[in-house]
Amino acid sequence: MIERLHVGPRLSEAAICAGTVYLAGQVPELHPDADLEDQTREVLGHIDRLLHECGSSKAHLLSVQIFLANIADIGRMNAVWDAWMAPGHAPPRATVQAALADPRWRLEIVVVARQMVVPSAS
Repeated sequence: MIERLHVGPRLSEAAICAGTVYLAGQVPELHPDADLEDQTREVLGHIDRLLHECGSSKAHLLSVQIFLANIADIGRMNAVWDAWMAPGHAPPRATVQAALADPRWRLEIVVVARQMVVPSAS
């Protein structure tokens, strides 16, 4: 069975199948004109919120893809990422430069995570 969250006409924000959580690419929707650091914090906040809704967390990331409008910004993005990342839980990650759908966006992040085991009520 596949569970989908926040389903729209074109995409779902998240899908869960067999204990694996797949998030759509997260972008800076609230502050698209903000600087890279603020956009990164906003996107990571979206990821935290969606993972929580799906019964997961950043400590359960399996894979991350980061798309930067300008790869020269990787150091600035990494500074925010490093402050956010759960120590000892850094996932496999790819970071590339890409043309993003909105020219104001400086990054988009896609994650795959494992659901946390929820204890049964006994």
